[in-house]
Amino acid sequence: MKSRPLVVKVGGELVEESAHLAAVVSAMAAVAATERNLVLIHGGGREIDGALERTGISKRQVDGLRITDGPTLAVVVSVLAGVVNPRLVAALNTAGVTAVGLTGADARCVLAHVAPAHRVRDGRLVDLGRVGVPDAGSDVRLLTGLLAAGFVPVLASIGVDRDGHLLNVNADTLAGHMAARLGARRLIVAGTTPGVLGSDGRTVERLDGAGIAALIEDGTATAGMIAKLRACEHALASGVEEVTIVDGRDFDALVSASIGCAPRSATRIVAGGVRT
Repeated sequence: MKSRPLVVKVGGELVEESAHLAAVVSAMAAVAATERNLVLIHGGGREIDGALERTGISKRQVDGLRITDGPTLAVVVSVLAGVVNPRLVAALNTAGVTAVGLTGADARCVLAHVAPAHRVRDGRLVDLGRVGVPDAGSDVRLLTGLLAAGFVPVLASIGVDRDGHLLNVNADTLAGHMAARLGARRLIVAGTTPGVLGSDGRTVERLDGAGIAALIEDGTATAGMIAKLRACEHALASGVEEVTIVDGRDFDALVSASIGCAPRSATRIVAGGVRT
């Protein structure tokens, strides 16, 4: 690679609806026209929820984290790798982006280990099951090779452990990890809110470690947003220069954030006081 890559995490809700998908794809096509080292990472939570309901499997979560037993993992993998990823890849290629769909099992580019039990606020420990935490041993040579050849890797948030078992990995956590592993200069987290919302419902334009801690402590940051903020902290602590949380439905905001300009409504996370 000749330059440090751009990593964009696309929330599953943006790939689920055709209008949102079209907005994201058109923005990524505009970015890819000048950005030669682009990596996309996606989740698919709501579609997984729907598939679980259709198959009669109860959805179980704690603090926004999906408890993943064997049957749940099978649904997660089938939705992310079999439905969401090819849909996004097909749309990108139709728009002229040379995208390649992957999971973390490909060349073990997302090596992961089973997450430790999660401690909830009342002190209880909850086993999350087949949930993975990205490992520093992830082999990113496949990704860097694809980038060098002019392709855009599109990575579903599925990991694999050292024994070959698949694991469900939080997409925000994976994005922060992959930005760090690839030495990205910029991480964009695109969802369906205009950045991080404060207690007054307005976008917080700038956050550092102390600001993140305050949002979590006073309960303003929801469980899903906490995962995003922690992923952003990890990326910054690992040398990523810019991290922005932006509304992926907004073409101009997503393009502006991706090319390093300040969007009119987004949250920029800065490195002051970040935690590893």
